[in-house]
Amino acid sequence: MPDPRPKLAVIVGSVREGRFGPVVARWFTEQAARFGAFDIDVIDLADTPLPLELPAVPSAMDPHLPRPAEMTGLTRRLDEADAFVIVTPEYNRSFPASLKAAIDWHYTQWEAKAIGFVGYSGGSGGLLAIEALRQVFNELNAHTVRNYVSFPRYYLLFDDAGNLHEPAEPAAAAEAMLDQLHWWATALATARAIPTAA
Repeated sequence: MPDPRPKLAVIVGSVREGRFGPVVARWFTEQAARFGAFDIDVIDLADTPLPLELPAVPSAMDPHLPRPAEMTGLTRRLDEADAFVIVTPEYNRSFPASLKAAIDWHYTQWEAKAIGFVGYSGGSGGLLAIEALRQVFNELNAHTVRNYVSFPRYYLLFDDAGNLHEPAEPAAAAEAMLDQLHWWATALATARAIPTAA
């Protein structure tokens, strides 16, 4: 019998050398697994070439635009997801170019799906990157949930093994976001299954 749980794609947004994103993504994936309501797929953008040169016709106008062959797996996994959690650092008050490229190469893959965020950076904890991403995903007709997880001065919060020194508050924030994300993912999956009027 197929798994009835919505599929959650956790996207590691940074491809920078020496990045901390996989540590944060691993922690969040453990929280999502403990939550127990999602089928989880971790997508690391470092595994897929993401050309910055976009085709002449935007993906909003041609959802089936030709993409590089190396992007086929990424596109399929985005298609299959019912919800996303974007794990993002903050670079110069915004989010990484790798993440913007992955977003802009796709359109219907995000449409009418639920999006949550886990941010990390120095002072702001990635909040400026998260707010910038909200605007982008709203334009793509996705629904960004209100709750989020933020790690300001992340380098002081995790030990050398990638564990949080004080895990209770971030775990509670993750659970609150996952609860919202599950509600919206389920509702939007039901809505997407209803044929639209011609």
